[in-house]
Amino acid sequence: MLKFYAKAGLKPAIQVLLVSILTANALSVSAQKKLSYQNPGLPIEQRVDDLLGRMTLEEKFWQMFMIPGGLSDGKEKYQHGIFGFQVAAKGKQAGAAGQLLEYGPSGPAQEVAERINEIQRYFVEETRLGIPIIPFDEALHGLVRDGATAFPQAIALAATWDTALVGEVARAITRETRSRGIRQILSPVLNIARDVRWGRTEETYGEDPFLTSQMALAFISPFEKAGVITTPKHFVANVGDGGRDSYPIHFNERLLEEIYFPAFKTVFTKAGARSVMTAYNSVDGTPCTSNEWLLRKKLKGEWGFDGFVISDAGATGGANVLHFTAKDYSESTEDAV
Repeated sequence: MLKFYAKAGLKPAIQVLLVSILTANALSVSAQKKLSYQNPGLPIEQRVDDLLGRMTLEEKFWQMFMIPGGLSDGKEKYQHGIFGFQVAAKGKQAGAAGQLLEYGPSGPAQEVAERINEIQRYFVEETRLGIPIIPFDEALHGLVRDGATAFPQAIALAATWDTALVGEVARAITRETRSRGIRQILSPVLNIARDVRWGRTEETYGEDPFLTSQMALAFISPFEKAGVITTPKHFVANVGDGGRDSYPIHFNERLLEEIYFPAFKTVFTKAGARSVMTAYNSVDGTPCTSNEWLLRKKLKGEWGFDGFVISDAGATGGANVLHFTAKDYSESTEDAV
């Protein structure tokens, strides 16, 4: 279920946003002298530093959110921008209760693309800094949109042991994703299924780290080559004793290195995955969303990951309501950031 996504590491995310700035932005400032962050001829780092220096604290805050919705519930609430939008079906509103996108009829691909263009135009032309959004969606075994193809679940694809076939599936999903203007998918699931009591087993590529790594490589590469950001999840484990989802886990480092890390390491070092989603669970008492060893030492330090990190829906607050390692939501958010 999608609620909100708190994103750790603002600078890599701003880099992604700058790369995605639309031609409309250039047209809207054609009568003015371009600011440094709007100049595609300058180095990315220079543009990032310039943009960050111009942003208010509130604008930075909103660049840490990915949220389902649309503009029908009032443009003014988005005047400070937002990082990612899961665009609701036409006529649907972003309800405050749960903020769960209703996967009802959303119209043909062209209608979705036009709706996304309309929303993007607002952010680029009518907000103070013109920072574009990243439209995102789910695409585990097919884009979750009206008219898109539903392929067999991940566990069935893995059962083929056919990476070439998985690559073809991924290319088909990529085309259907891009045709709707969606530029980030919250997929695939790289957790290892070692207990069939776990209710999300079918979303995985099975119990074998090597097979999972190869399937993930075949799935992610076509998206990233086509300019669609992938977000492998849930880092790390996501399931513990008894097949319990999101419960605390107490795996030692060797088990993590041999079983649970390989697929993630593969997609960051070989497939170029530019995002990752942390899991709800804790690792040895520390929530994944605020785990310095997991996110800094392993992910960024040893594996050289330079993309952006998002939490699972509401997982940032999980430190408070699930793991009790923070006294309130403010502290749990501070720990994650």
